[in-house]
Amino acid sequence: MSNPIKVLRVCAKTSDACDIQFLDKDNKPTRERHDGYVPDYFPEEHYGDYLELDIDVKTGRILNWKTPTQKQLNKVT
Repeated sequence: MSNPIKVLRVCAKTSDACDIQFLDKDNKPTRERHDGYVPDYFPEEHYGDYLELDIDVKTGRILNWKTPTQKQLNKVT
């Protein structure tokens, strides 16, 4: 019997096509970011092209997420 899977590690190359949509408290879009690069506040060494997320299978929470500051989030290009 194999060990149960606890963490799903996702690594995706965006190929300069990372677009982000910001939502308000009612989940309505407030603004978008379309420069194609993964923002600096995303976890791991992504070099602007990779999304690297460790997801807890049981809770769906991103384990390696560090909360970005409002200043970082406000850098919209």
